[in-house]
Order: sequence, then structure tokens, then C-alpha cells
Amino acid sequence: MQTSAALQRIQPSATLAMTSRVFELKRAGVDVIGLGAGEPDFDTPDFVKEAAIQAIRDGKTKYTNVDGTPELKDAVIQKFKRDNGLDYTAQQITINVGGKHTLFNAIVATVEAGDEVIVPAPYWVSYPDVIQFAGGTPVFIAAGAEQNYKITPEQLEAAITPKTKWVILNSPSNPTGAAYSAAELKALGEVIERHPHVWVFADDMYEHILYDGFEFATIAQVCPSLYERTLTVNGCSKAYAMTGWRIGFAGGPAPLIKAIAKLQSQSTSNPCSIAQAAAVAALTGDQSFLKDRAAAFQTRRDLVVGMLNAIDGMHCPTPEGAFYVYPEFSALIGKTTPKGKVIATDEDMIGYFLDDARVAAVHGAAFGLSPAMRISYATSEALLREACTRIQTACAELR
Repeated sequence: MQTSAALQRIQPSATLAMTSRVFELKRAGVDVIGLGAGEPDFDTPDFVKEAAIQAIRDGKTKYTNVDGTPELKDAVIQKFKRDNGLDYTAQQITINVGGKHTLFNAIVATVEAGDEVIVPAPYWVSYPDVIQFAGGTPVFIAAGAEQNYKITPEQLEAAITPKTKWVILNSPSNPTGAAYSAAELKALGEVIERHPHVWVFADDMYEHILYDGFEFATIAQVCPSLYERTLTVNGCSKAYAMTGWRIGFAGGPAPLIKAIAKLQSQSTSNPCSIAQAAAVAALTGDQSFLKDRAAAFQTRRDLVVGMLNAIDGMHCPTPEGAFYVYPEFSALIGKTTPKGKVIATDEDMIGYFLDDARVAAVHGAAFGLSPAMRISYATSEALLREACTRIQTACAELR
């Protein structure tokens, strides 16, 4: 059977492919250190687990409202007010099967052939593929290490056309960890304000993983005039270590939320009822552990950044948040491995690290900016130190 044209426009996720490869190697007994997965190594908090267990005991195992229970919508409303100063009603909240589902719903519900969506690069791997699946055209704005992986207002202005439907802003970023300050967001927002046909997809999934006292802001908060044109997206996966529970959510204009619910009613229907009950506990329970986990991630960040920057030919900016670094290594392209293979691309470099150093990362081309790689430091300090030592040794052996 021939697959659809829409399916042929997309590729499998490079990050998930690397994660699967690591699983295969480990099952085969290979001593590989996986730094490719975007998943906290912390466990889901016990009070969240208990809420899920209680929901099962209480028989909350039936269908719910297609786009979320009233209880979870209320919890999300409280979260947006508490953390972001944003006021929403239940009709402005959507609950989805993870943040990727929120992205898919929003884009597929609004983007048609010929529409453009602005995507800063480096970008999360799913952005362009979902846009292309919907028939739209991703328009990339390159923001390299020299500008700390953040786009400028001038770049944004130049990228907007009459065909632009959305601008995607991900802060802190996957894959770079770069975060926009309130002032930087306001400057970008002032550009978007001048183009009333442009909407903002604000991906705030890493909101609570911030370092060095950096203060989080989201664009609808700092630019109230964009409130009616912004979908503010978040979820439980990263901050609450609930990746497998699959709960994402968003707040936005009621007509858009209604359209998302219509699409969801004919695809997944409601998110898991038990996961929704757990998410209520996560969002309304004690939030103090979030700072402790962010502090642990900061220690790991400092370790990884320091060890990678000690490598001759590698430059690793210090991220403001998330749990990724995105070192660029243009100075190492063209060098030769001990086995005589020329490193022509960042994919070659990742292959070299995997085959010779037994360290798995994801090549920068998958995120739209090369030559670089994404390393997730959501693992133990001991493993990170060993992995970076292996990378140092591998790089030193290049000629």
C-alpha cells in the first residue's frame, strides 16, 4: 500500500531514533552512555504517584471530557495564574497527550498549504515535520552560538511575510537550553504586534528548569496585546519527570481551543484519565522540589560545559535552562579518525563518538544547525563525567 503524501513529507524523530539505538546496544551488552534522550532521570514525585493510585481505587478509569477533566483544567488555570500571571477560563484550556500532541493539534487545526510557520534554528526536531505534515512551509531563522542561539527582532521582522501564520518560540530551548529574558521577548513581541495576522506558539515546556537566578517569562505575559494571538504551551513531562504519563496542556483563545478539541475528538479522544488525575496533583501540590531538581541540573550543566569547553576545537555556550547543551565544533570538521575516516559532517562525528567512544548524542543537522550536537545531561554526574572524558579522548585522537 502506498503511504499518503502527508506522511511522505515527514521523517522519523532523530532523537527517538538515537534513543532506540542506545536501547539496542545496551541489550546487546555494549557499554554505551546515552546522552540523547530528553528525559529527566529523576523519578515522578511520590505524591503524584499516590494521586494516580487513588484515582484507580476511586474508579476514575472511564472516558473524560475529550480535552480534559474539569479538575485538570482548573489546575492548569491556577498554574498559569500562579506562575505566569495569565488569566484563562476553562474554555481557553486544552489538555493533550503530551506537548507534542499540543503542537500537532494546533498546527494541523490551523495550517494549510501555502501557510508559513517561522521556526528559529536550532529547533526541536518535531516542529518542521508537523508543519510539513499539515501542508505548511517552515521558515527557518538561524541563530548560532555567536548570538547564544537566540533570534533577534531584526531577523524576525525579515522573516515575516503575508503568508506567515505562526511564530514558534521555545524558551528555554530544546536543543540548546537558551532562554529569552522578558526584555528579549518584549522586543520580539513588538515585531509581532505590527503583523496582526501572525500568531505565537509559545513552547514553555522547560519553564521550571532554570539556572543562575534567570527569571522565566512568556510572551503573552510580557506583551498583553498578543494574548489573543498566543497559544501558551506547557506540560508535566519535564519539570515533574512525567514523560511517560503523556500530559501536555495549553491556554489560548477559545475559538482555537475549540478547534483543537474538534480535532482531538476524532484522533486520540481524551488523555488517560489516571494520568490526568496525577497531573492535577503535580500542578496543585508542593512545588518546592522543583528548585532542588533545577539546582542538581545546574551542577551537571557546569560539569558538562566545563569539560566540553576544555576540548580544543569545541565551543559550548552556557545555557540558561533546560537540560541540554549544544556545542559547536566547526574547527573539528575535516579531521580524520584513528581508523582513517574523515569527519565531514556532524553526523559523522556522532557516529565516531558512538562507535569508538561509546557515547550517544544527537547530531546538529537534526535540529537545523550544523556542525554541532545536542547532549542531554539528564543523567548522573558520574556518567556525565565518564561520557565527557570519553569525548575528550576521542577528540584528542583526531588528526
